[in-house]
Amino acid sequence: MRPFQFLSAIFVITFAVTTCRAQSGASGHEKYFGIQVIDQETQRGVPMVSLTTVDDVTYITDNAGWVALHEPELAGSSVFFKIQSPGYDFPQDGLGITGVRLTIEPGKSSTIRMTRRNPAERLYRITGRDLYLDTVRLGHKAPLKSPLISGMVVGQDSIQPILIGDKMHWFWGDTNRISYPLGLFRTAGAVSRLPAAGGLDPATGIDLEYFTNADGFARAMIDVPDRNGVVWIDGVCKVADSEQQPQVVTRYSRRKGLAEALEQGLALWNSERNLFEVLDVVDLNESWRIVRDHPIHQTIDGIDYICFGNPFPVTRVPATLDAIRDRSAYESFTCREELQDPNPTQDQLRKSRPMRDQAGQLIWRWTKAPPVTQQDERHWVKNGLLTIQEARFLPQDADVKDRMVQVHAGTVHFNTFRNRWVMIANEQAWDKGSPSFLGEVFYSESDSAQGPFVTTMKIATHPGQSFYNPCHHPFFDQNDGRTIYFEGTYCNTFTQSPATPKYNYNQIMYRLDLSGSHLAEVFGFNDK
Repeated sequence: MRPFQFLSAIFVITFAVTTCRAQSGASGHEKYFGIQVIDQETQRGVPMVSLTTVDDVTYITDNAGWVALHEPELAGSSVFFKIQSPGYDFPQDGLGITGVRLTIEPGKSSTIRMTRRNPAERLYRITGRDLYLDTVRLGHKAPLKSPLISGMVVGQDSIQPILIGDKMHWFWGDTNRISYPLGLFRTAGAVSRLPAAGGLDPATGIDLEYFTNADGFARAMIDVPDRNGVVWIDGVCKVADSEQQPQVVTRYSRRKGLAEALEQGLALWNSERNLFEVLDVVDLNESWRIVRDHPIHQTIDGIDYICFGNPFPVTRVPATLDAIRDRSAYESFTCREELQDPNPTQDQLRKSRPMRDQAGQLIWRWTKAPPVTQQDERHWVKNGLLTIQEARFLPQDADVKDRMVQVHAGTVHFNTFRNRWVMIANEQAWDKGSPSFLGEVFYSESDSAQGPFVTTMKIATHPGQSFYNPCHHPFFDQNDGRTIYFEGTYCNTFTQSPATPKYNYNQIMYRLDLSGSHLAEVFGFNDK
């Protein structure tokens, strides 16, 4: 190796690290050596950065990017830390090693700068414990009312948000507690205020106030009489009752596990009890004529519809309480040929073909038959019944030529800045070269909520981990829609990787700038 190459590499790392005396605080703070990892571009602390010593001790940054190191025996010693964080890079030294050497000095701190390669910026962990533990230990001010734990919750799965009254209501699936391996399996809930009503800026965090039992742990948010199985909800939305008053409804699924459903139906929000109550039990064979996923309101031909799908909103029903209870009121967006059976089997759907007019053009329409899915389009493309250019739900990877992205789950919402419907979704990646099976997050957009979604670009990566059921929160959009926020469930489920302490099985918030240059190059510049 040439001397100037080695010195150049050392110079880069020296530039990426600065050391200063920690802020003075109450007694006890001075025993810690603070390490803060920040985003080189935004100068903001980066959560979930691992700093690992040569003897394999790993410290992970909190929401503000801090590690509070208390190792008295290392005081005055020079310690090397390997630095890793999904979607972020740190320069290698002259020997190709990624990391930094710091002198441990209690009462002082060092700053490490990382370069973000994700278009989306990781902001903070929303749920779980010790969100700002290192920040507090170092005597710095945390932005949350409860920076260490709220509702005694240490893990939560998949969000369903909705505004009820003047507060955002947040509902999650299975919820972990610190006191026992079995937690809450009947939907947890919390409230927060929107920024305009005194809540925090979403760039800062969300002050969650959980609905709890007398013991302080999160309580069940749905009353399903049969106590067997777990209960998950999705499809939370507002519809008008017979007196034109808004009602909050949801689909519920009582299950034996991930694969086996025991019961499903609709539940209605009781504002006096602050929980959902069963409204209707729906046949388990009903797979699409029931509100589910992340519904949106969409006006079509002058009618207010609830539209939903995962993530593409290809099923609609009038946004009234009577309509969502009426199976005959549901319609889907499809180009499938007309089928004889009004309730076709999966085998009949698999053997179906796309419908075309005399000119050979696909006939897309709203009908009473099941919707066309990504799986249908892939099957048709594989069998020569559909060209990839005709597909509405098989976007092409902007960064990998001729690669279709199979979406797993997500949301579609209208964005005022792009003046288009934008999709945030994670990929279900079957190719061996993918960094993860369910951890890659993509962005796409279309002039219509029903597509076509032609191109998609990766905005966040989680190698070896899952980041499923991502959800864009349009009520947090800022700067006329230029800045959007989305969260998802980060975990090692469906992987062979070890869990990330405290971050595992929790919700993480990201921010995406829709005026970014790479996005504009892929989808075109906005002339606003």
